[in-house]
Order: sequence, then structure tokens, then C-alpha cells
Amino acid sequence: MMSTRSLPTDRTIRVLLVDDQELVRTGLRRILRIKDGFDIVGECGDGGEVIDAISQTSPDIILMDLRMRHVDGIAATAAVARLPQPPPVLVLTTFDDDQLLSGALRAGAAGFILKDSPAEALIWATRAVVDDGAYLDPAVTGRVLQGFRRAAPESRTQSDGVLTEREADVLRLMARGHTNSEIGARLHISEVTVKSHVNHIFTKLDLRDRAAAIVYAFDHALVTPSQPEERRRP
Repeated sequence: MMSTRSLPTDRTIRVLLVDDQELVRTGLRRILRIKDGFDIVGECGDGGEVIDAISQTSPDIILMDLRMRHVDGIAATAAVARLPQPPPVLVLTTFDDDQLLSGALRAGAAGFILKDSPAEALIWATRAVVDDGAYLDPAVTGRVLQGFRRAAPESRTQSDGVLTEREADVLRLMARGHTNSEIGARLHISEVTVKSHVNHIFTKLDLRDRAAAIVYAFDHALVTPSQPEERRRP
């Protein structure tokens, strides 16, 4: 079973759905319900519609398909990332989209989750991205990192001597899927202190966001795909 740990639900999360299959969007609407703290504020059938939809709906998060007929999810994610205050993008993927997923991460996606994941996993991932900024589905993370690694800048070579011991601990817990509040509880520090460590990690390692930090941790063996500590998969 999935962990019973939960993220705050005291506010409604505004969601924009982007998928060219109406059946998929219908399924997502049935999972992300108002009573569970979600409001589907808009839907797009193609990536080319996303920027206009953002201006009209002001979503907290975008659930983005990768394979669309005209403008795909990678191009749409890159366009979102260029906005002054972009909402995070959680990519919806199938099991064989590894190369596309690494491209989506480089384009600025905050993470990805398999389309056939349980409803509870999608709910968790959506909240995690809104609250903390990243979710990488452990079922495909190891394979996706291979593609991401081949395109990683050469300057990001190691963390030895760059991060403090506490910062390295924070990075490891981030990579294992823990939220800032969970990291704080595990390390016996405040959430504010965790956020400060996260910002230092970004600066010291020249990382753009939390998803890139998670990729970095796997890529530099701070954690490995074979260390699925308390993953939230059933």
C-alpha cells in the first residue's frame, strides 16, 4: 500500500490539463476532484494552446502529456518555462517515453508520473509538485537519468567538498521523494531551515530547480534507483 503521509489540503489546487485524448482528460477530472482539494480550471487538447490557457485560468500546476499531434509536451513545457512566473509542469507519461522525459526535464518540467499510476499516486504527485516543486516516478527514474546524463553540462561533475554534510543530507532526502516538511522532521530542523539548505544546494551546484537537484543526486550516486526508501508506490 502507499504511505499514509499526506500533504496539506487546506487550499484548493488549480489544475490545467493538457492532453490530446479527451478520455484521458475525463479520467483525470474524476481523480482530481473538488472534494479532494482540486479545481480543474482549464483543459487543452494541444501544447500550442497552453500559454493562452495559463493567462486565462492562472493554474497552480499543469498536467502535461508528452505526445501531442501539433505542439508536443516538451515544446509546450519550454514555452511555459519562459514565462515570468511559470506554473510547475508535471508530465504524464507512458512506460516507454524515456528519451522524451529527459527532454521534458531539460525543458523545465518539475517531474513526471506514469499515466497508469494509481489515483492516490497522482494526487500525491500533484500536491508534491505544487508544495515542493518536484516528483520523479521511481518506476522509470533510473532509465530516464541515463538520457539526462548524456546531455548534462560538464561543469556539474561532483558535490564532494561543495555541499556541507547537512546540505548533502537534505539533497539525499529530496531525491528519495520527501517534502520539505518531511525532511525537516527527519533532520530535526525547521521547514524554513530546509528551504534555506535547498536554496544553497541550487546555488552551489548551479541547478535550476528541485527536479534538476533530484536528477543530480541520482546522477552522482548520492542515491541510486535501487534505494527506494519509503517510496509512495503501492
